[in-house]
Amino acid sequence: MIDARESGIIVYWRPLCADCNRSKAVLDGYGVIYSAVNILEDRTAQVAMMEVNGGVESVPTIVFPDGSVLIEPSDKALGAKLQELEFMSAAASDFIGLTPDS
Repeated sequence: MIDARESGIIVYWRPLCADCNRSKAVLDGYGVIYSAVNILEDRTAQVAMMEVNGGVESVPTIVFPDGSVLIEPSDKALGAKLQELEFMSAAASDFIGLTPDS
């Protein structure tokens, strides 16, 4: 299992998943470095992802270095988490309307 505390953000995804592509685009748009793990190509990663999801396969599942997890997050929720963990500045988050209060 990949450890997010050592490797940074981990995005568990699978091909043809629109939500996965959207979440990866948010991360890419802000230049956030992350590990993208295709669960269809890595059975061990698929099992690890399901462990954090209570046995359910749900993508994208994003694991953060602090151990927190977002499952199928909205852009707003992902942006708020990036800001909270200081991967994105508050000004950038405010600019695109990703603050938790909006």
